[in-house]
Amino acid sequence: MNKQWMWNILTVLGLLVALVVWIVLPWSAVLGLAVAVAGWLLFTRSGRLSLEAARIGIASLPQRWGASSVIVVGIAGVVGVLVAMLAMGDGFKATLERSGSDDVAIVLRGGSQAETNSVIMRDQLPLIQSLPGIARGEDGKPLVSAELSQVISLPSRSDHTDTNVQFRGVGEQAWAVRRQVRMVEGRRFTPGLREIVVGKGAKAQFEGLEVGKTLALGKQDWTVVGVFASNDVHESELWADTQTLSTTYNRSAYQSVNVRTAGADGFKQFKAAMEADPRLKLDVDTTRNYYSKQSGGLSKLISVLGTVIGGIMAIGAVFGALNTMYAAVATRAREIATMRAIGFRGLPVVTAVMLETMLLALLGGVLGGLLAWLVFNNYTVSTLGNNFSQVVFQFRVSPQLLWTGLKWALGIGLVGGLFPALRAARLPITTALRET
Repeated sequence: MNKQWMWNILTVLGLLVALVVWIVLPWSAVLGLAVAVAGWLLFTRSGRLSLEAARIGIASLPQRWGASSVIVVGIAGVVGVLVAMLAMGDGFKATLERSGSDDVAIVLRGGSQAETNSVIMRDQLPLIQSLPGIARGEDGKPLVSAELSQVISLPSRSDHTDTNVQFRGVGEQAWAVRRQVRMVEGRRFTPGLREIVVGKGAKAQFEGLEVGKTLALGKQDWTVVGVFASNDVHESELWADTQTLSTTYNRSAYQSVNVRTAGADGFKQFKAAMEADPRLKLDVDTTRNYYSKQSGGLSKLISVLGTVIGGIMAIGAVFGALNTMYAAVATRAREIATMRAIGFRGLPVVTAVMLETMLLALLGGVLGGLLAWLVFNNYTVSTLGNNFSQVVFQFRVSPQLLWTGLKWALGIGLVGGLFPALRAARLPITTALRET
């Protein structure tokens, strides 16, 4: 009995290792494996017998479709949930990564990891603007935007509950620093006035942000005068003149300074000059690196959470497949025994049952991936970012995620069909033929 338990444990561990290896296999290795299996099925005697036995079993699926649908629906649920969760993480990460550029630098207080805990004094701004490496506009002014952010509360359109939103104050050069920002409705705010432009994503997610509406913020009335699009994290924000915002909220310092540099060489020159000036104990990084770091933690958490949830559901789907295929083997006991009696050996029988299970798993994987793509691809949501305000982003169901979901489906089918297939191959012929 101890040997049997040890054998069972080793079998389960072996299957787990095989599944992990299968999930991480690149598509080229999977394609090579599929070609090898197809070659064996088509060009060897055992393979052809396996195909013939599988054809008989698959032909009887319509009579067993109620039970077989348990495998299809169960695996479709696993794949759908897994792909949706991973698409959420990828969408959030892609949104933040699109927010950055290699020729736009962000300046923060030394040691600060985010704008929320950064402070840059006003007398440091002229020193920053005088550093080499900064690009200049047509008017000759350095392309520098001193900024601060204020978290405000706005009602969500989905459930009308109060939600944290980032209210960003930007300098007059912000439009030239962030060239991807473009007005799609209305106009830009006028410096010195309490006027706001809102991101397209923020307008879609939060109430009261239509052009012409008035918002009461900081005990002052602000007028929405325009809507902008940027296809990045800034679409979740409200923008206003930084000096007007600082006056309203009694802010005496900035939190960050965004600088457009003269290309990659300009960034290196700007960073070196910043580090060489003892009056500026500030950190400099490209906005691409900055936002990539901001996205890392949450996207990894979502991916891990999705994998764990998918793994738990996969265990349930495996048991469903096991139960269904054991029942199918029991129902077809006489049929399988007859096949073995006329010359079908154990390997073709095992392969036939496995092919039948893998076909059902493939159907479930395709169904789950299709549903995830139809329901969640480009679905817009918002979640709490590192600055304690909502970030609006879209789910991103990519071909890579669909491929991952399909591999999970086939892995579940492999485990769910293996033990019933072995039982079918070991079924005593004489006993099975006597069953009614």
